[in-house]
Amino acid sequence: MHRRLIAPGALAASLLLAIPASAASYSPGAPGIGDPYYPAYGNGGYDVSHYDLRLKYQPRTDELEGTATLLATTKQDLSRFDLDFLLEVSEVRVNGAKASFTTSGQHELEITPATPLPKGTPITVVVRYSGVPSTKSAYGFSTWHRTPDGAVAADEPEAAWWWYPSNDHPSDKATYDVSVAVPDGTQAISNGVLQSTSSKLGWTRYNWRSDKPQATYLTTLAVGRFDITTGKTSDGIPVINAYSKDLGANDGAARASVERTGELVDWLSGYFGPYPFNSVGGYVPNTTTGYALETQTRVYCSPKQFANGSNTSVVVHELAHQWYGDDVSLAGWKDIWINEGFARYAQWLWSEHEGEGTAQELADYVYASHPADDAFWTVKPGDPGPDNQFDIAVYDRGALAVQALRNEIGDDAFFAVLKGWPKDHAYGNASVGDFQKYTEKVSGKSLAAFFDTWLFQPSKPAAPAAKGASIASRSAAATVQPRSWKKIAATNSAHQG
Repeated sequence: MHRRLIAPGALAASLLLAIPASAASYSPGAPGIGDPYYPAYGNGGYDVSHYDLRLKYQPRTDELEGTATLLATTKQDLSRFDLDFLLEVSEVRVNGAKASFTTSGQHELEITPATPLPKGTPITVVVRYSGVPSTKSAYGFSTWHRTPDGAVAADEPEAAWWWYPSNDHPSDKATYDVSVAVPDGTQAISNGVLQSTSSKLGWTRYNWRSDKPQATYLTTLAVGRFDITTGKTSDGIPVINAYSKDLGANDGAARASVERTGELVDWLSGYFGPYPFNSVGGYVPNTTTGYALETQTRVYCSPKQFANGSNTSVVVHELAHQWYGDDVSLAGWKDIWINEGFARYAQWLWSEHEGEGTAQELADYVYASHPADDAFWTVKPGDPGPDNQFDIAVYDRGALAVQALRNEIGDDAFFAVLKGWPKDHAYGNASVGDFQKYTEKVSGKSLAAFFDTWLFQPSKPAAPAAKGASIASRSAAATVQPRSWKKIAATNSAHQG
């Protein structure tokens, strides 16, 4: 790291001398993109369109070295800009010229180009770096997970800082080329399609490509010894799955679940429309984490998800995110309901498909099993706050709201919304407010009061509202636990490490 120790006054004077008068209006990009949940995440002043990551990783020592090339466009007259990153940087170039750099805060890499950058300028940023990711932390935690034979980068809402510099917020999505050299006999798994492999002097390089916009937290890297299986969905989408060779007793259950990916994508496509990416699959590395994650095209599952046997429900949940969360990503982290409420609702639809309880029965049970004074109702799925972003209420109360919406607007409009939303906002970002407007457009109904009651009030929807949305109208039956409930509840830790 190159932290320059210059007094603030001297720094200001040096900048005035360095920047010509014509560039006096140029200003630094903000060190955060403006998300109220995570003020320091992401950065202002530019938009990334593509990441090219060329890496070399030694599992034995956890040493990572790489060159990241970012293609971006400035959004303001820019004198300086930040990337989110933790490893040691040796060189930065902007449009071919060496740039000065320093670090600040928990994860800010501050870059000052040789000349200021006018608004609308295409820029190429090259960052050379190295380090041992497992030795780095920010805010007291790490999202780099060592395994007996390698490591995994997969976490939410942040994971990129430990292995590549980025504009780390879902609102700045980009395409990716991820090229990783690892010792022969070890594999590197990432998103998208494996373009090629090559071996030289004891190292094998894997070249992965994700050709549709992808949020930084949905980009994954897994290095280890895997058994890889391949196939295709009914629509011809390549399926690539990977399993650590040392999963032990969980191996059979993991395979019995993840190997159904093609079938589950076919089924989900009936509700959500055509699968939106160039490949699909899952991987199960030998980690000690307890969660799963919707890493784009290549779903991450920890072995613990299969400790009690096969678990297709968690695979359904993470695959549903490929439409709700990955294809259409949240505008800000407060919009997490669009991700988790609909992924949980997909589990309810799967329960119905399997004859283990209808979505209506599951909604009735959620409503009936939490009394009005339960803290469950104090969490607002439409804006839960950063401390409750992955609270069970975001999942269960969130899915309850989805079923209430279905009853409110009727099946024809509801299923038109389910399938139309990913198409209407394909590869973009959207908020809960955007979803409300879209639903009103499709259904022809004003839904402001409905959304307020079910998503934004810190209290249990009262009996009249529940009755109006056909929830728990059969009070005796509502207390009967559907057969799928325990299976679905077993995935409650899906996004909680």
